[in-house]
Amino acid sequence: MSNSVASALPRPLILGVSGASGLIYAVRALKFLLSADYAIELVASKATYMVWQAEQDIRMPAEPLQQEQFWRQQAGVLTGGQLTCHSAGDVGANIASGSFRTLGMLVMPCSMSTVAKLAGGLSSDLLERAADVQLKEGRKLVVVPRETPLSLIHLRNLTTLAEAGARIVPAIPAWYHQPQTIEDLVDFVVARALDQFELDCVPLKRWEGH
Repeated sequence: MSNSVASALPRPLILGVSGASGLIYAVRALKFLLSADYAIELVASKATYMVWQAEQDIRMPAEPLQQEQFWRQQAGVLTGGQLTCHSAGDVGANIASGSFRTLGMLVMPCSMSTVAKLAGGLSSDLLERAADVQLKEGRKLVVVPRETPLSLIHLRNLTTLAEAGARIVPAIPAWYHQPQTIEDLVDFVVARALDQFELDCVPLKRWEGH
């Protein structure tokens, strides 16, 4: 592929899924992104396997190709967009390098353990390495923390990430769009997270004033 053709292709968005409760946030984000034909590079932490088991009594496959089918089934988008899944242990994957150009990375949901590791500059797996790459390259890193209450340690780690250039989008819904379902509440958070990348693919009643 020539450099001119490669540069014309849309850059992918990295979606990191950590072991926090609230996998529905990742599933809904994937649904809207794939439906809008975006390219997604997905990496789930090892703890995500346990969360799937606890929240849905479902076993997420470990093999990347099987994961792609799994995530598409959960999102309800069997075709459309581009989805590439990576093993958390594959620190040599394309998204581990700053030379691989992306729109940035969204970590949703983001556990406080992951927040702490990112704030400390640790890269013990591919999710953490990919996030660290976004910061060092000056690209967008958006984390959606899903924890309550927040301890002083949590707040300090989030502040460190914000000072390093990350955007913090807490999983806190609004009510002015008159949500009727759990999905309505989730989709508000997903939309606000994707707004940080200027991606508008979630149907949302936005605030237009009184």
